[in-house]
Amino acid sequence: MRVAIVTTDARIYYIAAKTLKEYGIPFLSLRVGDPIPFDVEVVLTSEKDSNRVDFPAKIIVRDENFIDELLARLRGGEKFKRVYIAIDPGERPGVSVVADNRVVEVHRMESPRDVGIIMELLEKYPEARIKVGHGAKRQRAMTLRALAEFLGYDYRVILVNERGTTPKVGGVEGTQIQDIVAAINIGLREGREAPIRELVKVKEPTKREIEDIKRRSREISGNVTISSDLAIEVAKGKITLEEAIERQRRKSR
Repeated sequence: MRVAIVTTDARIYYIAAKTLKEYGIPFLSLRVGDPIPFDVEVVLTSEKDSNRVDFPAKIIVRDENFIDELLARLRGGEKFKRVYIAIDPGERPGVSVVADNRVVEVHRMESPRDVGIIMELLEKYPEARIKVGHGAKRQRAMTLRALAEFLGYDYRVILVNERGTTPKVGGVEGTQIQDIVAAINIGLREGREAPIRELVKVKEPTKREIEDIKRRSREISGNVTISSDLAIEVAKGKITLEEAIERQRRKSR
């Protein structure tokens, strides 16, 4: 047996066992604290049990997507030839992992600067390249700056023309499904490679753009109009609109 499931979580055990059976992979079922046989190569466990399982090769199971990482480890090498982590920029960016033109994972970020999931995916798929859609320039700049804090401004990503990547879903715009589908389509398209430092350069916003951001600050806050200087910072993707509103409130106190 090359695989063992070690967890106290019944739901995680069910997911792991069901998936392994579907792929015809034999496995051992062990309790937390049981000795792990010498011939086990990989242990599947839950997030809450991970620290209690003393084994060098562990995979945390959250859903059925663990199988790709497991297969890669069992085969002694990377499963895919080409892997792309694709980002559809926006207020809640959609994320996809496209490997050899097959979608293997999808996610949704909490905010443009919430790049933790991207870093986790890069650790999981160390050979992956990052693709990002060319739209939502303000949010895109935020996401790229957040990535640069971990990867550096010389890190190269692939900028993709995302025109036509976002479909209408049931006639409703801006849904979670749309963000994810757009990220999948971005992952499947070719693009232009460039260092992050080149892509975070944002042109000076126009007077109309500044006024539009100030108008939206009133709509969101109800009674706060941010200054033109703060609106410029928002337009350049240096701060979020919510942060600008909070700064304006502090100035007014």
